[in-house]
Amino acid sequence: MQDVTRPSETPDFLNHDRPPVPAMVVPRAIMPFHLDGRPVRGRLVRLGKLAEALIGRHDLPEDVSRLLGQALALTAGLAAALKFRGSFSLQAKGDGPVPMLLADCTDAGEIRGYARAEGLASGEAGALLGKGYLAFTCDQGPDMDRYQGLVAIEGETLAEMTDSYFRTSEQLQAFVRLACRRTPEGWRATALILERVAAEGGVDGLGDEEADEAWNTATTLASTVKEEEMLDDGLPPEQLLHRLFHAEGLLVDRPRALSYGCRCSRARLAGVLQGFPEADLDHMAEHGLITMTCEFCNVAFRFERSEVRGGAGRA
Repeated sequence: MQDVTRPSETPDFLNHDRPPVPAMVVPRAIMPFHLDGRPVRGRLVRLGKLAEALIGRHDLPEDVSRLLGQALALTAGLAAALKFRGSFSLQAKGDGPVPMLLADCTDAGEIRGYARAEGLASGEAGALLGKGYLAFTCDQGPDMDRYQGLVAIEGETLAEMTDSYFRTSEQLQAFVRLACRRTPEGWRATALILERVAAEGGVDGLGDEEADEAWNTATTLASTVKEEEMLDDGLPPEQLLHRLFHAEGLLVDRPRALSYGCRCSRARLAGVLQGFPEADLDHMAEHGLITMTCEFCNVAFRFERSEVRGGAGRA
C-alpha cells in the first residue's frame, strides 16, 4: 500500500490521496427536535467514538483536550442548522495558554478541529484562551460572501461565551450545555443546544407571556441534565430527550450523521507550499525534504525540495 505521506512518482499537485486516518461515521450523532406548540427548537449532539478519533490524535493537556471536544460538539450542533451547502466554523484566538482553537463542520457532517497549547494549560475555557475573540463563520463556498460574527472572549466556559455571542451578535435567545470527558471507552463529547423561535416562526396561539413561560420552562428542564447522562453511550439520545421534555410536546426529527472530516491531501498541501518564496522553501528543507504536518489530523507529509517550485520561481 502506497504511503501517501512520502514522495511518490505521482506529481504532488495531482496526488489527491488522503492520509491514513479513520474512515469513521457516527450515523445518529445529531438529534434535532422541537417542542410542539412552543417557541423552542434544539439539537442534541453526541460525537461518540468520533471524539476519541479526533481528540486522541493530538498530544494535548487534559483540559485542552476537553475544551477541543466541547468546541467540536458545539460546532457540529450549530452547523446542523445550515440551510445551504457549505461549512460552519468556530475559531478562538487569545493571549492565553491556548492561543488558537478551531473546529469546523460541513453541511454533510464532516467535522475536524485542533487546538494549540503553549506552556502550562489548565482550567476552563476563559483561563485557557485569555483575552481575545471568538469568531463564528458561515462559509457558503467561493462564489458567496462569508458571514462572520465576532464576540470578545468573555465568560468562564465555552458555553457562556457562545451565549454571549447569540445575545449580542444574533439577538437570539439560546441555551447551550457542553460536556466532554475521557471515559473508559475513550474521549466523549456532547452538546445540547436550544434556540428560541421568533414569534413569526410559526408558533401559533401563544401570547408573549406564554411564550416566555414556555421558553423558561424548556431551559429550566434542560439545565437539569447531568454530564453523566450526556456522555453515556448506553443511553439512547431519544431516551435522554424524553427524560427532559416528555411533558412539553417533544417531537424528535430525523437524525443526522457525523464523520471524520479532515480534508487534507498531498495536492492541497503542495498548493500551499507553492505560495512560499524559494528562499522560505530552502529554509524549510532538511536533508532535501520539506515536512508539512496537517494540524487537524496530525499527519506529516514529506515533499522533495527539488520538486517544489515556490511563488518567486513561477512565471
